This record gives sequence, structure tokens and C-alpha cells, in this order.
Amino acid sequence: MSWQPTLTWENAQKRAKILQQIRQFFADRNVVEVETPALSLATVTDVHLDAMSCRYNFLNDSAAQQSHNLYLQTSPEFHMKRLLASGYGCIYQIAKAFRHEDAGRHHNPEFTLLEWYRIGFDHFTLINEVAELLQQILHCEPPIILTYQEVFIEHVGIDPLTASVHTLLSLIERHGKLSDWLMEDTVDNDTLLQFIFSEIIEPHIGIHAPCFIHLFPKSQASLAKICPDDKRVAQRFECYYKGVELVNGFHELTDPEIQLQRFQEDNAKRTKLGLQERAIDQQFMLALSNGLPQCSGVALGIDRLVMLALQSVHIKNVISFPIESA
Repeated sequence: MSWQPTLTWENAQKRAKILQQIRQFFADRNVVEVETPALSLATVTDVHLDAMSCRYNFLNDSAAQQSHNLYLQTSPEFHMKRLLASGYGCIYQIAKAFRHEDAGRHHNPEFTLLEWYRIGFDHFTLINEVAELLQQILHCEPPIILTYQEVFIEHVGIDPLTASVHTLLSLIERHGKLSDWLMEDTVDNDTLLQFIFSEIIEPHIGIHAPCFIHLFPKSQASLAKICPDDKRVAQRFECYYKGVELVNGFHELTDPEIQLQRFQEDNAKRTKLGLQERAIDQQFMLALSNGLPQCSGVALGIDRLVMLALQSVHIKNVISFPIESA
């Protein structure tokens, strides 16, 4: 084990310059930088996100020696939307985020996230702004934009909006990637689609230019609006470039009743998978009930962006101390 940083002084200066460019990008557009807590009384219900937690003894309503769970945030999304619901304009944040998952070439459990929200934007307008930022930082080609349905049909010859579990399993088997866990009763279409996307499709997109995928199945809508023209899909997008997933964005859901239903569905899936249910963030729900303005928002991994800018093969080369030496 070495006490020394894995980020060289030369690369530290390059990273700092990229952060300056990002801040200037938003200053030019009158998007205001904000800060929100890293610790919260609640966390996300998302089945695929596992938050880290700690104990705290000094909340106002705490009895003597009684501690409460606080969660390190997986993203600043809920807090930033509370700001928007209170009357803030367009905002961005460069924040630390935390996820309880394996470290790897593109992953560190503590990472830096750029998140921003644009009032009045739909997801297409925000895709264009994300593309402008990527071209400015990475000097890359203009992006390719495809729907989720188009990319599946082009690369694996199936329609993800109509394919059955049997069809998806047969496809995975033909590619030599079928494992026992994929055939368990708890595995649904979404799990199989996500596996096919990450294992079979993702290595072949965004090679020469950033590739934006939009209109995900409504079952993968997360916090995005359902598309009014096709109720099977949601106004959600992701961006991939040179083997790296960079971006996840939404035309934001503003209906508190639908959002509550989605959180409850998440917890039902958690129960089915044997995972612990998560308490729904009541302060976030109150903010939605007060009224979230029509907006689109996006999260972009800063460390991954710096990796691409510096042509680095491992995330440890663009952060000062990865988890192994933190």
C-alpha cells in the first residue's frame, strides 16, 4: 500500500482546468452553482442503487443516546429538486456522491458528479446542451442520437419493447453469455434488457463519437416523464463514449402521485429480490406536491469525463486517492 496519490501533479492541473471550463460553461449560460448536503435522512428506493449510511445521535428530536440513520447521497438530485420547487432558477452542482458498489476501472464508491437542471427544457434541448459541453471539453465529434428501440434492433435484431423473456434469454445464450442467475424466477425483462445492453450492445456504441440513447422503456423511467406520443417509453436519455457511460438524464417527472407510485413499485421489487425496503423521502415528496417546475435534468460523471479527456485507462489515475488508499 502506498501513501502517495494516484493522481499526478500534471494531471491534477489538467483536472482543475476542466473544472474551470465546466464552471465557465454554466456561467456563460447564467446557470447558478449551488451546494446541497451529502448527508440526508432519506435515500433512493432504486433497486440498482445501494446507499452508504452512518449513525448520528444529535437530531433535535433524538432521545438521549438514540441514534438515527443518515445516508450519504447517491446523487444530489432530490435536494436540487427541492431547491427548484422552492423557486430557484436553473442550477448546477459539482458534488461528491457515494454508492455501495464494487470499485473498478470506471468506478470508485466515492466519486464526483456534475448535475444540472434547466427550467423549460425538454430532454432533446438538454441533450443538445450536454453535447455542447462534451465537444468543448473532449473536442469530440458531434453526437449520434438513437432511440433505445433503434439501438436494439440495429445491434441485436430484436425489439426491446415487445420481446418476451424467452426471446431475451435465447439472445443471451446465442452470444454465449447465459448464466444460471439470469434464469431465476426473480429476473424480469428489465434485468435481461439491461444485461443485453451492457454486455452485448454497449461495447459497440459511441466508439468514434458520443452516442445518446433516449426513450427508454417506461419500466426503466426512474424519475422521467412518460412520452406522450408512445406510452411504452419514457423521456430518459444516457450517453456513451469510448466504452464509458457518461450521462443519465430525464425530462423530469413533476406529478407527485405518479412519483409516489414508482417509489412504491421500487420497494415491491426490493421485497421480491430480498432487499431491504427504503423509506420514501417525505421532504422530496412535499417539494413535488408544492410544485416542481417543468424542467430537464442530467447527471454526468466528472471522473469519467476527465478519464476521457486525459485518455486514462483507469479511474485511479484521475482521482487523488482511490478507495484502496483513501
